[in-house]
Amino acid sequence: MIKNLTLSAAKLSCIVLITLLACNRAIHSEVSPGQITAPTIAKSPKNIVLMIGDGMGLGQISAGIYANGNKSALERMEYIGLHKPYAGDQLITDSAAAATAFACGVKTYNGAIGVDMDTIAVPSILEKAESHGMPTGLVATSTIVHATPASFISHNAYRKNYEAIAEDFLDTDIDLFIGGGAKFFNQREDGKDLYLALRNKGYQVEDYFSKELLEFDFMPHEKIAYLTALDSPIPVAQGREYLGHASTKALDFLKHKSTKKGFFLMIEGSQIDWGGHANNAGYLISEMQEFDQVIGQVIDWANKDGETLVIVTADHETGGFAIQKESTMDSLVTAFTSDYHTGTLIPVFSYGPKAELFKGIYENTEIYHKMTEVLGFSVQD
Repeated sequence: MIKNLTLSAAKLSCIVLITLLACNRAIHSEVSPGQITAPTIAKSPKNIVLMIGDGMGLGQISAGIYANGNKSALERMEYIGLHKPYAGDQLITDSAAAATAFACGVKTYNGAIGVDMDTIAVPSILEKAESHGMPTGLVATSTIVHATPASFISHNAYRKNYEAIAEDFLDTDIDLFIGGGAKFFNQREDGKDLYLALRNKGYQVEDYFSKELLEFDFMPHEKIAYLTALDSPIPVAQGREYLGHASTKALDFLKHKSTKKGFFLMIEGSQIDWGGHANNAGYLISEMQEFDQVIGQVIDWANKDGETLVIVTADHETGGFAIQKESTMDSLVTAFTSDYHTGTLIPVFSYGPKAELFKGIYENTEIYHKMTEVLGFSVQD
């Protein structure tokens, strides 16, 4: 009896295994069931869009969802992970050290822009993409020389050396940048005219003084520099409205220039952080809602393209922002524990080819390493 039972179990196991293999072939191939074929392997992306909600922790995300009728574009993302945002010299990071981790793959000290703990310049993923012939771009709702965008394009010992950071744009081949801070290019203390220098390098240079972004035609054969404010752009609640338009125009522009090589684009929702620093829930939530809308637009674009990996994360959380027990879905009661950054782990959302690489818990520097891996960059690049 025991022998017969064992034989039956063995036969059953074989039948189950054969059935599973047949199903696997059917899922991964359209050939006939009797033909043996290798399973389809997910292709790598040609393009990467890294979206950074500055200061955006789970509290900010939650408030944005509830204030938006309990829905978010983030719910469309395929995978979720967590990164550890601490800096090289302190547990609580600032935006410069955190963005340098994303851009260059190294932990560094607070205030550092694209340099390591010894202030030695480290190549960024944007610079590596350029060296591979890929078009690149930066879009932000802060000044374009602010800590986050600066860490992808500049190498400086201190984040507030804004004029020096602006000059670093001339040392790269970045194809498009859109953000505030015009005064660091054309109203500088040293008298230099970086608008002229950029035009001499083949850039189409405009700012909000001369032409609204909605009226600005992105010439495909040129490079684009558009400055949205003299200093910092105004909050979205006060009428700033360029992030969605700038992001989708940037995607189309870089796609057109990329041909077969792909592109890299970083988009920052900068002022979520500023609402946290101000302990102003309304400011924070309105910036979060705008960023969420842009995430949805980028996912729509990536879904049609089919070759684009979208990563959404934050450099750190700001304000220790929390939703309190008196809250309802229609009326949020919130509180802050700080007017600075906190040390909480930060979510990472991913969508598109190789999105699965971004699940799990890892150091913030791994975002850089995962991006370079999917683009096929070697350590020596």
